[in-house]
Amino acid sequence: MIPLHWSPFANHLWQSTAFAVAAMALALVLRKNRAQIRYWLWLAASLKFLIPFSLLITAGSRFEWRSATAVAPPLSAAVEQISQPFAMPAIPPLPTEAVPAASSLMPSLLVGVWFCGFVVVLAMWWVRWRRLQSAVRSASPLAIAAPVKVIETPVLLEPGVFGVFRPILVLPEGIASRLTPEQLKAILAHELCHVRRRDNLAAAIHMVVEALFWFHPLVWWIGARLIEERERACDEEVLALGNQPQAYAEGILNVCRFYVESPLACASGVTGADLKKRIAAIMTDGTSHRLTLTRKLLLAVAGTTAVAAPILIGILNAPRIRAQATAPQLRFEVASIKPASPSDTFKARLELLPGGGLRVGNSSLMHLITFAYDVPESRVSGGPKWLETERYDILAKLEGSDSTVATGNSQGRMAQNQARERLRSLLAERFKLVIHQEAKEGPVLALVMAKGGPKIQPSKQSEDIPPGTMRSATQINARRGTMGMLCAVLSNWMRRPVLNQTGLTGNYDYVLKYAPDPGESALFPETNPSDASGPSIFTALQEQLGLKLESQRGSLDVIVIDRVEKPTEN
Repeated sequence: MIPLHWSPFANHLWQSTAFAVAAMALALVLRKNRAQIRYWLWLAASLKFLIPFSLLITAGSRFEWRSATAVAPPLSAAVEQISQPFAMPAIPPLPTEAVPAASSLMPSLLVGVWFCGFVVVLAMWWVRWRRLQSAVRSASPLAIAAPVKVIETPVLLEPGVFGVFRPILVLPEGIASRLTPEQLKAILAHELCHVRRRDNLAAAIHMVVEALFWFHPLVWWIGARLIEERERACDEEVLALGNQPQAYAEGILNVCRFYVESPLACASGVTGADLKKRIAAIMTDGTSHRLTLTRKLLLAVAGTTAVAAPILIGILNAPRIRAQATAPQLRFEVASIKPASPSDTFKARLELLPGGGLRVGNSSLMHLITFAYDVPESRVSGGPKWLETERYDILAKLEGSDSTVATGNSQGRMAQNQARERLRSLLAERFKLVIHQEAKEGPVLALVMAKGGPKIQPSKQSEDIPPGTMRSATQINARRGTMGMLCAVLSNWMRRPVLNQTGLTGNYDYVLKYAPDPGESALFPETNPSDASGPSIFTALQEQLGLKLESQRGSLDVIVIDRVEKPTEN
């Protein structure tokens, strides 16, 4: 399964691979046409690895779609599933159960392997480039009329064009004595063809693709196709300029006989690609077929689809995104927010009222956020210090047909979820709260089985009773509580994420007793000093519940506070 934060990269690889396969199919259809056309197809496939479709999808999502209701949801969903099979949900859910800590090592390991491969590829290119640079430094100017500077080097290197933005034509010393004037003319025409087409720039771009995506075999295969079609395209142009096929073919063979091929793809030479096929095509004067109207239309449709398809995806998804953004959210109709009285020494209170209301007493904004988003404080980051120090009393009510709360376990959970959503709306409206979610890796605690197994029994209480877990200074009381609830309570206490790795999925009743934390005396002023003789929370978990906490490293989705303001009283 692809981790959520890896989804964009997985989608990009999928889209680039599919694009390359489509280019392959088009190149096969156009195999009897000009090599230049196939060359541009392979270059487009290479560039796609550097250009994510998400940019075009984002652009498409900004278009206004007046007939949004006419877009069939199945069509939009199908297009999105095909184009982004690893897509992240629009609002990724925060996990409440365990994420294996070992899996958090995998991203770091993969990044390390990728970086090693990246460095190796760059080192290979660097060594080869230094060889070419050494040959150029040892060269001297040559008096040949050409649109670029021409030099000759004593190194036995084939004729080639060196440089990307200021190309130089490099010829080996004595080449004029080893080739006839007709052969030399054809070879020079070949190299100047590379200059006009800026083949070195295209080759350098693909070298970047190979370095970044060295692990993808299709990238290296595309590189071989680029060189093959590049050389064949130059061959076709050399023959079109009127050079004799036999002299040109003999010139290429003589270069192969006396000189060494260029070590870099971005230093265009004359001996690249499948030499046997090239010579056969040159000698038979294999004139490529002109594009028919049908094939021109095929190329036009393929090019338009490549650009228009991601924009269309963005347009199809835009109505749904806007609908989510503008859909009426559950909210309280009336809400009173006041600072809590300094004389209120009771701990934070949060109570669901009949009819869908909410009463909050002496609660910090951090406490409200953790309830609204159903996360422990350890998975909330950012924000000012007053999030935990300022405390509020809130009375929120609503009226209407949806305010009736039915009884029963599932319906009770529904009422609680509705209260969370209304509270999120209240926090956004009155506290100007803006958040986002992101994955973070760091030290975590894992709740696991202790030696001997668990010592708690499944709850025998009615399923109509909603699950709940409460903590005081000296104990945790659970009524049909889940291990996820226990982890949430422990996370708040430990100030560190606690992952459920017990494998227990049922509901349990228990009372966990332990010594109070001296640092929590302000939160629990009713703490009795005599309670300090109890066991620590770690010992209590093992002795009373048959569970224990282990230190690990893990990755969790956390809430990051981007903006928040103090509310005005009313």
